[in-house]
Amino acid sequence: MRFIWFLAIRHLRYRRTQSLVTLSGVAVGIMVLTTALSLTNGFTRGLMDSTLKAVPHIFLQALDPAKVPKPAHAEIVGATEYFVTKALLTRRAGQGRSAGVDFATIWGLGQGREKVYPRLDFSRLKPGTIVLGSALARALGAYPGDSVFLLSAGQKRISLKVVGFFQTGNLLLDAGHAFTTLEDVRSLMDEPKGITGYQLLVKDPERAGQVAREVSGNAYFAQTWQDLNRTLIEQLALQKRVIGIVIFLIVGVAALGMANVLVLAVVEKTPDIALLRVMGASGLQVAGVFGLEGLLLGSLGVLLGNLLGFALSKYFAWRPMAIPGELYFLTHLSVEIKPSDFLWVSGLSLLVVLAASLLPVLRTVRVKPGEVLR
Repeated sequence: MRFIWFLAIRHLRYRRTQSLVTLSGVAVGIMVLTTALSLTNGFTRGLMDSTLKAVPHIFLQALDPAKVPKPAHAEIVGATEYFVTKALLTRRAGQGRSAGVDFATIWGLGQGREKVYPRLDFSRLKPGTIVLGSALARALGAYPGDSVFLLSAGQKRISLKVVGFFQTGNLLLDAGHAFTTLEDVRSLMDEPKGITGYQLLVKDPERAGQVAREVSGNAYFAQTWQDLNRTLIEQLALQKRVIGIVIFLIVGVAALGMANVLVLAVVEKTPDIALLRVMGASGLQVAGVFGLEGLLLGSLGVLLGNLLGFALSKYFAWRPMAIPGELYFLTHLSVEIKPSDFLWVSGLSLLVVLAASLLPVLRTVRVKPGEVLR
C-alpha cells in the first residue's frame, strides 16, 4: 500500500499544473451546484414565508351560510370568521396629491384575527378602519389617517380610515389585498349576516391538509395554503431538480477532464508501467496507483467544492441579492443552506469521479510488459 501511495503522490506532484486544473474543475462544479441549490432553497422558503404572513393555513368556506359551526381541533391555534369580496378603492385628491384608484381583495375578519395573523399588526383595526398592503397603499397614495372609499359590485360605497400597512415581500399580496373588519365588509356587501367561513392557523403548516380534512366534514369546503399555491410549489420543486441536473453536468465534464488527464498519464508512463511489472509489481498494484490518483483528485475536489460552496452561500446570506419584485414577488433573494444538499451532491460527485477513474485503471491493466519492452 505504501508503494501505491508513493507513486500516486509522485505522479500528482510531477503533473502539478494538470492536477490543480483537474481538481479545480471538480471543485468549481460542486461550488456552483451547492450555491445554486442554497439560493433555490432560500427563494422557495422566502416566497412561502412571505406568503404565509398574510395567508392563513386553512380556509373553510361554508357550504350553507346559514349554518357555520365553529371548527374545533387540537391542532388549531387560531380561528376567525371571515367575509371576502372584491372592491374598487379610491382616494380623493387633496393637499397637493392627485386622486388614487386601485382594485383589491378585501378581507373582513372577525374576532381572533390576531391569532390567525400573528405577524401582522391589527392592533388598531376596528370597525370603520382598514389596513392596506404596502404596494396597494403606494398605488392609492394613501397614508395613515387618510380615508379611502370602497365601491362594491353592487354599487354600495363606504368610507374607511387607513390605520396601517402590511408588507410581506410578496408583491402579489402587498399590491392586491387589504384587511378590515367583518362588520365593514357586511356593510359594503349590504349583507348584515354575511359570512364566507372560517380562517384557521394550525401548529404545523405542513399538517394543514390533514387538519382541514378532519374539521371540514359536510359543513365546509376546505382549502389549505398548499392548495392555493400548489402550482407554484410544484414549479419550484421542478425548478430545483432541473437546476441540479443541468449544473451537475459541470461536475460530469470536470470528471471526464480528469479521466482524460489520467489516460494521458497512462499513455505517457506506459514504458514505466511495463518496467514496474517486470520488476515484480502486480497489475492491480499499478492500476491502484492511477485509481488512487483519481480518488485523491476527486475527494479533494469535492471537499474544496463544498467549502467554496458553503462560503459563497454564506456570503449571499450576508449580502442578499436584490431582485425585481415585479417579476419574482420578492425584493431580495435569501439563502437556505441544507446539509442534505451538500451530502447528496458530494456523494454523487464522488461516484461520477470514481467512475471516470475506471477508464485509466482498465487501460493500465491491459498494458502487456513484454510487448512494450520489446
